[in-house]
Amino acid sequence: MNREQWTAVDHYFTDKLLEADSVLDTVLQENAAAGLPAIDVAPNQGKFLHLLARIQGARSILEIGTLGGYSTIWLARALPADGRLVTLEYDPKHAEVAQSNIARAGLDQIVEVKVGLALDSLIQLHNENQGPFDFIFIDADKKGNPDYFQWALKLSRKGTVIITDNVVRSGQVVDETSTDPNIVGVRQFTDLVAEEQRVSGTVVQTVGSKGYDGFAIMLVNGGELVFFTFKGSNE
Repeated sequence: MNREQWTAVDHYFTDKLLEADSVLDTVLQENAAAGLPAIDVAPNQGKFLHLLARIQGARSILEIGTLGGYSTIWLARALPADGRLVTLEYDPKHAEVAQSNIARAGLDQIVEVKVGLALDSLIQLHNENQGPFDFIFIDADKKGNPDYFQWALKLSRKGTVIITDNVVRSGQVVDETSTDPNIVGVRQFTDLVAEEQRVSGTVVQTVGSKGYDGFAIMLVNGGELVFFTFKGSNE
């Protein structure tokens, strides 16, 4: 088994189970034309996020890491007409492409793209009492995962679902000697999840067109949430 086989299987199920979608196809084309990195979730993963948000009954969603808005659109489509999604993007160019894609999808009335350091935006959301959110998707720089998880808790309620992408890192996450900031960030994040009594979580490994990786899936159980600060982790 190899990536070619995984990709073929992805395409098989995508062709069978996902309807043709010219809007999302155009998003990927526009992202490529603008020179954005091709690190969007795969179509079947986008549908997975969409279904999770619908199953949870989300009316408000927070996304940390927008890129060109591909996953944003999948998630926003899970919301009711009066729902809202706030997505955070560090790079102004990425945010501009995302805003155009979101408007083309007819979702600009329920999606807000906030540009700047994610930690600054998260502090602003908290100070403005814009939480709690029903569903939170963390898919930004992995070295920042410990901080993003802490803020996700601060902006959560009992029953909030938190998803963190790319936590397996092609299996490198098990290397406790790694000095790669992305691996260190994921391992610190995992330790926090393991120690946090107010969250129940697991990780599902994935293979497919995006290679070998996985999602962390967490449910906020309730209780008074505690907030800690990690120094030196930013977008």
